[in-house]
Amino acid sequence: MKHPINSIRFSAMVGLAMMAVAVALPVWAEDLTVTMKKATQSGTSDTLGTVTISETSAGAAFKLELHGLPPGPHGFLVHENADCGPTFINGVRIPAGAAGAPLDPDNTGKHEGPSGNGYLGDLPALTVQLDGTTTQTLIAPRIKNTDILKGHALIVHIYNDNYSDSPNLTGGVGGRLACGLIG
Repeated sequence: MKHPINSIRFSAMVGLAMMAVAVALPVWAEDLTVTMKKATQSGTSDTLGTVTISETSAGAAFKLELHGLPPGPHGFLVHENADCGPTFINGVRIPAGAAGAPLDPDNTGKHEGPSGNGYLGDLPALTVQLDGTTTQTLIAPRIKNTDILKGHALIVHIYNDNYSDSPNLTGGVGGRLACGLIG
């Protein structure tokens, strides 16, 4: 017959071991799914697909399932406002201008790319195939907690990003092709 105190000790040890394992495992946030829409001068129009954002040990993973975009490399950034509406600059209507500037919670005021110490919103550039699609997964190594992205906009820009403030402050990305709200 087992001694009741030994059973209690064994149960307590098993319980402590299970808690230690649970504490040691990483806690991942729930995936975020962003519906991307074409940015126009009157707002947004056609749905261009989705981007699913997940936490990984390497940083935030952005899984792209997009179509209807021009082939080639494009700047891809998280912007500060959860708004895909147009704005006016010098009397010109700017598609998705209400998304504001790139996400910069540390107020660095500079582009340095997804691995640099500038805008947190600088993501790896995406590449669109000749048929207008992209199904790649991009990793943003500095984004360890995807909750920081909630309440912001995800933007696909016209041109590739040079991750520099030269020759202009936009990193050369040009206007905004697509916009989606992260939430």
